Amino acid sequence: MKILVNGQEHDLAADRLSTVLTALDYEGEWLATAVNGDLVHAQDRGDFRLKEFDRVEVLSPMQGG
Repeated sequence: MKILVNGQEHDLAADRLSTVLTALDYEGEWLATAVNGDLVHAQDRGDFRLKEFDRVEVLSPMQGG
């Protein structure tokens, strides 16, 4: 299945958000995720099913200021 993650296309067999994150080495409860512009909470990632060409954004907090 083809999906966009942070603007880059990936062809993955995974169909759940948590599995995609693991496959792409995104780990940690501190990540913020959105699919097609809608926030997906950490506790919902395991049940959240992706569809072909979904847009996934993964954000992590930054230090500094």
